[in-house]
Amino acid sequence: MEEQTTNQVPQEKIFKDKAFWVGTFIGGPLVAGYFIAENFKVFKDLDKVKKSWTYAVLTTIVVFIIAFAIPENINIPNQIIPLVYTGIAYFLVIHFQGDKIKEHLRAGGKVHNWWRVIGVSLIGLVVTTLPILGYAYFLDSSGDFGTDTRTYGIMKHEIAFDKNNITVSEINEIADGLTKTTYFDQAVTKYVYVKKENGNYILYLSVVDGIENNRYALTPFIQLREDMQKEFPDNKITFNLVVDYLDNVVKKLE
Repeated sequence: MEEQTTNQVPQEKIFKDKAFWVGTFIGGPLVAGYFIAENFKVFKDLDKVKKSWTYAVLTTIVVFIIAFAIPENINIPNQIIPLVYTGIAYFLVIHFQGDKIKEHLRAGGKVHNWWRVIGVSLIGLVVTTLPILGYAYFLDSSGDFGTDTRTYGIMKHEIAFDKNNITVSEINEIADGLTKTTYFDQAVTKYVYVKKENGNYILYLSVVDGIENNRYALTPFIQLREDMQKEFPDNKITFNLVVDYLDNVVKKLE
């Protein structure tokens, strides 16, 4: 009787190694930490349960930092980062739990079904995604803090600016200058961002890619800047010609 009790089939369920590929890829490092911690509980390695959660949280933070630190102009396939941390998680499982998983299965022990794996993974996805969305929203909100927009004329030409950096009256004067120089016309709606530095005005104008190498295409902007400078003799006028976003300045005219 005692021998039968000793060799009885394990009743607790574990997450098998294949579950880590699916779960970690879908739900991130937190799901991997949960799977590993639950397995350690079954294997009675209770001292490693807390460590598993600690490393999972730290890894998630590192993934966040790396994801937000990648510049926008660097194109990395969306699957690369998940594949990297999924591969690392799988290696750690095989290294620390591989033998015990095999022993559990050889003894007739049970594993969690795929519904449980997918369910936990989706919960992990939500838990991981919410902070990312919140942080992204915060960045977007903080980036727009103090930003204002004014529209002008029938075409609703727009000038965006930081109201903590430049006054509305100055923006109106710049709009008048752009109207006099016919940049603000009645054909196409224009969008301009204006910044003030040391009493000088910097205008960000959206242009097509490649214009910086086309002298003929640059000529109207060169003339426009000269005309605007005449309108503001006491303030240096600089044009930053940008493509797609403000940081992507392809040509500076001053």
